[in-house]
Amino acid sequence: MDPIVEAALKKWPNVPHCYGWLALDARGDWYMRDERIQHAGPFPQVKGSRITHDKLLSFIQRNYAADPQGAWFFQNGPQRVYVQLEAAPWIWRLQPDDRVLSHTGLEAQVQEAWLDEADRLFLVTDLGLGLVHSQDMGQAADAIEAGRWAVQPTTHAALLATHHVQLTPRAPAEVPSAH
Repeated sequence: MDPIVEAALKKWPNVPHCYGWLALDARGDWYMRDERIQHAGPFPQVKGSRITHDKLLSFIQRNYAADPQGAWFFQNGPQRVYVQLEAAPWIWRLQPDDRVLSHTGLEAQVQEAWLDEADRLFLVTDLGLGLVHSQDMGQAADAIEAGRWAVQPTTHAALLATHHVQLTPRAPAEVPSAH
């Protein structure tokens, strides 16, 4: 986490969390979802505005993490902005030298490979659960045929449950006060 973010957390520890305003699609693209977009429909059917500003993307990606309940967020200074996920918290990009990189640029070590009911390839790595980018499926097939990954069948719901991933984090229900 960036030092300026850690300093902001200490200075303003009780800033309310934000829900529904940031999303990550199955191709590793980030989207802003303002109130109008949120009311227009659920993610990913209505995506919002794709974030393309390099410095903003870099800031989001450096400060991207999960809470103990499996909800992913971007720590924006003192405010935690929870992320809606289309498929998984990581989108894997396969490199020509056989490395696996996350959509944030982090290198990952593959531990397991899973194919869900929609024929999407998920990899479990030392970073966690992620989806192989659709443009990298040819290279993924080569890795499977070469015996580098043994793919097992599963369902998307089972993967999410096993790896404690929340696709759509929600604010905790408020506890009614006793009068």
